[in-house]
Amino acid sequence: MTTAHRASGEARPGGRTARTRQAVLAAVFEELGHGGPAALSMERVAQRSGIHLATLYRRWRCAEGLVCDLLNGLSADVPLPDTGTLPGDLRALARSIGAFYADERIRSLIEAMVSAAARDPQAATVLRDFFSERLTLAGQMVVRAVERGELPPDADPETVMAALGAPFYYRILIARGPVDMALAESTATAVWVAARAGAYRRTEPHNSAPHDGR
Repeated sequence: MTTAHRASGEARPGGRTARTRQAVLAAVFEELGHGGPAALSMERVAQRSGIHLATLYRRWRCAEGLVCDLLNGLSADVPLPDTGTLPGDLRALARSIGAFYADERIRSLIEAMVSAAARDPQAATVLRDFFSERLTLAGQMVVRAVERGELPPDADPETVMAALGAPFYYRILIARGPVDMALAESTATAVWVAARAGAYRRTEPHNSAPHDGR
């Protein structure tokens, strides 16, 4: 796979563009299941999807663009829960993440993007932005928990959510083990206990305002 760029295959939400995008991303998913990320190529996706190769290059530019677009679309299907309590929200989200990564093809998506990010600054930016956006969205669970008085006022939403996701990516990328519901349950419990104890406090930047001499 080559240099990554942001996907542009979603220029219009309906009509022929939407059908093209659906066919292409379905082909990417099938290719990942067939040969893994190392074998993914624009040519193979064009052949499997029936979409002209020039169209793929014009809209997605490279294989990483296809992978990123697919990952964005699939991850949008992971619901952000609102159970009324943070322990319930953490458990529900952890279970959804566990179910999401139970599919070997989805694990291949993450592996492909991490591999590309290690050698390509543009791919690294795509991956960083992807996770940053999702941490911000999921952090609303922590904001609600602070408002309910479940967590200290200075709890950092993104740090809490990063702690929830970290064990899954360690299991996938480092330990190379299965992602299961036992991991989801233990992770949700550990993050709740740590967050309640104040382990994920926000670090305020140093106040650099000029001194008035008083």
